Amino acid sequence: MMKIGLLSDTHGWLDPKIFDHFEKCNEVWHAGDIGDPKLLAAFDNFNCFRAVYGNIDEKAIRQKFPEFQIFQCEQIKVWMTHIGGIPPIYTPLIRAKLSQKQPDILVCGHSHILRVMRDIKRPPLLYLNPGAAGRHGAHYMRTLLRFEIDNNKIGNMEVIELGTRSTLIDNH
Repeated sequence: MMKIGLLSDTHGWLDPKIFDHFEKCNEVWHAGDIGDPKLLAAFDNFNCFRAVYGNIDEKAIRQKFPEFQIFQCEQIKVWMTHIGGIPPIYTPLIRAKLSQKQPDILVCGHSHILRVMRDIKRPPLLYLNPGAAGRHGAHYMRTLLRFEIDNNKIGNMEVIELGTRSTLIDNH
């Protein structure tokens, strides 16, 4: 069984509470818009860290992480990208890939909107967008997802609220 922590859209700021929430996670996935290469060292604190770059990420992040990741976690095939659309309205790239082969989980970021939903046109596909964990963007609440993958089952899906974006004070 694997415990997964999922975040996106940190936009250059990593809330210290994320480390507490993901402390017991076997893997942590970041769905893009890391925002600042200085955060990369912090991700080394996680057991296993996977990420894709997002549209705001600069060269150093794009050199370290791909635009698109396809990997296996237990018996679940995962596809992760930053900009993918939402079910059933995917970007042309995702739509083309889905017509060839289908993942069990599609992970996207970008919208800053938390979504956990099944694609009704592709029943086995679970769409996950953890919302935004950072303090920049149009979102109100900063969110993460945490869940488990056990063989071919996805369960114990938890939404973690880190607090509102507006309550943050930048002391730097």
